[in-house]
Amino acid sequence: MKIAQKLLSTAIFAALPLFAHAGAIDQLRGFLNETRSYKADFEQAVVSRNGRKPQESSGTLAILRPGKLRWEILKPYPQLVVGDGEKIWIHDPELQQVTVRKAGQAIGGSPAALLAGSNELEKNFTLREAGDAEGLAWVEAIPKSPDSGFEKVRIGMAGKDMKAMELFDNFGQTTHIRLLRNERNPTLPATLFRFTPPAGADVIGE
Repeated sequence: MKIAQKLLSTAIFAALPLFAHAGAIDQLRGFLNETRSYKADFEQAVVSRNGRKPQESSGTLAILRPGKLRWEILKPYPQLVVGDGEKIWIHDPELQQVTVRKAGQAIGGSPAALLAGSNELEKNFTLREAGDAEGLAWVEAIPKSPDSGFEKVRIGMAGKDMKAMELFDNFGQTTHIRLLRNERNPTLPATLFRFTPPAGADVIGE
């Protein structure tokens, strides 16, 4: 009896890493299923393949699912991405330029666009468990479309809270994003997800 119990205990402990890693995709699904709106501050660092000093920025994001998002870089150079459900507006104040894309092309516009759609993330991505690191459970999302602009995306979960994203693009750059002071299902004003090009701005792609 004791031998049987010992063998059972050994088998359970041997399987613990598998159980731990198996929860990451479920955590992401739980986040998507239970999150209607979301806001957070973010810190972002873009690391190039040649190892140059990372380009760092910070700002805020807001998501109203499905389809609406606001990704605003405040420092060091302002940039605004707004998705109204039909179009994605990318405003660069320094260049006085606005780029417009259809919502279906949003993946290249902002990391927030990955999570602003419906719950059909697996329709566009193949999800894989990516283990635990930095105190988070990671999901690796491989785009099914060759035109996505990304090789893969890693999403770091703590329970059902999304805490980090890492995007690996086709140019060898890696974008590291950490989400801070996040809030799930807040009441967000509709004006956050509307955009009118400022007077004098060049509008491209409309």
